[in-house]
Amino acid sequence: MSKPPIARLPTAIWALGFVSLLMDVSSEMIHALLPLFMVDALGMSVALVGLLEGLAEATALLLKVFSGVISDWFGRRKPLALLGYGLSAACKPLFALATGPALVFTARLLDRVGKGIRGAPRDALVADLAPPAQRGAAFGLRQALDTVGAFLGPLLATALMLLWADNFRAVFVVALVPALLCVLLLALGVQEPELPRGARRVNPISRASLRRLPATYWWVVGVGAVFTLARFSEAFLVLRAQQVGGALALVPLVMVAMNAVYAAAAYPFGKLADRVPPRALLAGGLAVLIAADVALATSTHWSGLLLGVALWGLHMGMTQGVLAAMVAASAPGDLRGTAFGFFNLLSGGAMLAASVVAGLLWEWLGPAWTFGAGAAFSALALLGLVAWVRCAVPGRRAPPR
Repeated sequence: MSKPPIARLPTAIWALGFVSLLMDVSSEMIHALLPLFMVDALGMSVALVGLLEGLAEATALLLKVFSGVISDWFGRRKPLALLGYGLSAACKPLFALATGPALVFTARLLDRVGKGIRGAPRDALVADLAPPAQRGAAFGLRQALDTVGAFLGPLLATALMLLWADNFRAVFVVALVPALLCVLLLALGVQEPELPRGARRVNPISRASLRRLPATYWWVVGVGAVFTLARFSEAFLVLRAQQVGGALALVPLVMVAMNAVYAAAAYPFGKLADRVPPRALLAGGLAVLIAADVALATSTHWSGLLLGVALWGLHMGMTQGVLAAMVAASAPGDLRGTAFGFFNLLSGGAMLAASVVAGLLWEWLGPAWTFGAGAAFSALALLGLVAWVRCAVPGRRAPPR
């Protein structure tokens, strides 16, 4: 008896994955160098870098609430996604023009505003396009392609820094090219599914609508916030690499290593999330993050640093697509944009708090304390998850206590 053919993911899911890949190539070409540019070229403190990173990421995640609600209200995801990607592309030249903190802050915040506008509608669009039995695989694939871009960007930045003798601004200008290609691919390569005939538009943030978000969904929101508190901005990985030593142009390679592991892990763990309860994957991801923080806190050589960075990427691959699939599975279809928005709102507040505290610990006590605190909080989160969490995502059996 022949085996049934393996269902393929829709072409639009692949297109959205490559849209994410191109924008991440562009963004990570800049972000891999930006902490060094701010500290070395512009003379900013590490604490100020931590504040900027936290504010930038929190801005993006806060705006996802509004864009998600709007996409549910009008029943259209693609126009908002186009607006967000377009804004992120348009602000790239500002990084090359910056001569002080003000323009860097402006460019970074505008870039994250674009990310905030596109994030929830894009994730809701992935959930709309993916068959229910393949949501974990769909989010894993999108995250994997996104992360391929995230390691190609720093790799390209490193090559150009070596070629152009550490010319930050020239690299920032080149980053505009993949951003423009990303917007073009989204405009021409993704067709949004039509609304069901007779579908009614409702206010997604009315009391009646919010009551339709089940307790399982709010549990996922809480878990996502805890995971973000345990993991601060990746900018601190770049700064740690600089401190360990090595040529300035080679420092972005830590982001290449982290994102290579992340990209390799995201799709397999996303597929696994379609077949097993997610609690084990989340608990395993926290255990890996503890090991990463310990390695980064104690490393004095590139070998230890790269081990910590690789474990950090493995943690991301084990958890991020799983959490997105859990949001999609636990929310009603017409409220998915709003659901992703609130999920990211709480994660945004957690990211701001974690990055600010990490920057202050770095300034006052040193980098070992920054990563040591991350390990301690991850351990507390893991104990809480193991002792208390009961996953009840619709369509899956609850894991044993």
